[in-house]
Amino acid sequence: MNVCVIGGTGHIGKNLTPMLVEAGHEVTIITSGRTPAPEHKPWDQVRQVQLSYGSAGWTDVIREQKPDAIVDILQGNSPDLYDGLKDTCEHFVFCGSIWMFGLPRSVPTPATTQGPCQFDGYTQRYEQMQATRVRAAADGRAFTAIMCPNICGPYKIPLDCKGGRSLDVHLSHQRGETVILPDPGHGLIGPCDAEDIARAFACALHNRDDAADEIFNVGSAYALTALQLVETYGEIYGVKIPVELVSWERFEGEVLPEIGANWHFKANMCPEIASISAKVGYEPHYTPEQTLERAVKWMFDEKLLEG
Repeated sequence: MNVCVIGGTGHIGKNLTPMLVEAGHEVTIITSGRTPAPEHKPWDQVRQVQLSYGSAGWTDVIREQKPDAIVDILQGNSPDLYDGLKDTCEHFVFCGSIWMFGLPRSVPTPATTQGPCQFDGYTQRYEQMQATRVRAAADGRAFTAIMCPNICGPYKIPLDCKGGRSLDVHLSHQRGETVILPDPGHGLIGPCDAEDIARAFACALHNRDDAADEIFNVGSAYALTALQLVETYGEIYGVKIPVELVSWERFEGEVLPEIGANWHFKANMCPEIASISAKVGYEPHYTPEQTLERAVKWMFDEKLLEG
């Protein structure tokens, strides 16, 4: 199968691209060029096309690669991508976020709308995704969406206990400095390894008929509470990290007023993954603790942290 991966050198793409090559597929990656592809095997078997997402004639360039399936990890303009390739490409696989569903009404949270999405960019992308799903069903094309929680693992600074990906915050964790959390610290946080997320995309591609017309959550087998997140980092860094619990009003108003940060502690990221497991055989290989440890090891290996 000829697979085209948009964003093939990013956090998910760095894991997905080798998986597809090793499974015997012909792989083309579409990349902006900002993140270079690795030079080791099996990347030497990957065709690379440098192209800015959404630029003039971008779908024509992708169409020239003659993909049987396309994975759009960036998912910034799914309608145009679908229009440009719908008469030649058989399977469209898009990457989304569980934050698109809004504040969960239950956990584990199913892959359906829970409430209004709090983020304008995600709202627009989710609407585009749903519209593309309807069109694909009418045209007899396979559509699949993979909805990710917090992406973790090597190649990127992992989520810190202040709701960001700050090296300075990780240095403070390494020093054992106090972390402030909303009382009682039981909000669920679901870091999932980028390798496992890539595995979900691969499962969908390898089981096209069962993945058609599906919006799947992907995630780890379980989530951590915010307190467990702090405890896990303490164990990884070999320190005791104290926790101060404050009211949600103070936390949201004073400690982390930016919604992109405090939402991690409000949204209970615990996606239901029974559907993707049953339909296409997805099983996560890493626990949340293991993926956090892998990410921190990567930071040490890359000399981002000293120890």
